[in-house]
Amino acid sequence: MLLHRTITGLAAVIVVSLPVLTGAPAQAKGGDDGVRRSGTCSGSTDWKIKAKADDGRIEVEAEIDSNHRGQTWRWVLRHDGRVAARGHSVTAGRSGSFEVERHVSNAPGSDSYRFRAVDVRSGEVCVARVAR
Repeated sequence: MLLHRTITGLAAVIVVSLPVLTGAPAQAKGGDDGVRRSGTCSGSTDWKIKAKADDGRIEVEAEIDSNHRGQTWRWVLRHDGRVAARGHSVTAGRSGSFEVERHVSNAPGSDSYRFRAVDVRSGEVCVARVAR
């Protein structure tokens, strides 16, 4: 009985410690909701990016949150290094943010996405990356 409790306790410690032992980034999250990452830009703005499977394609959502309405941002979304979309967006709403959502092809193997946004007035730069 003591051996059974010891093995059970050891298994629990290993399961709880696994993310620490593997060096999984704290800001990355996987599962049914896809892979999410978040971070800060070159100034006080925050970014978020998510990639998840959606009907044989990958849905990529990127958000820029500056807490200031009316800012114009120029952005580019890259998929495996190639431009998948580009445009301009203006921060709006109470949060002073904007979101870009695109559905891109699901290439064989791992896919990487890079979202880069630049505030056209201040020059602040945001670079968000996620791999799926």
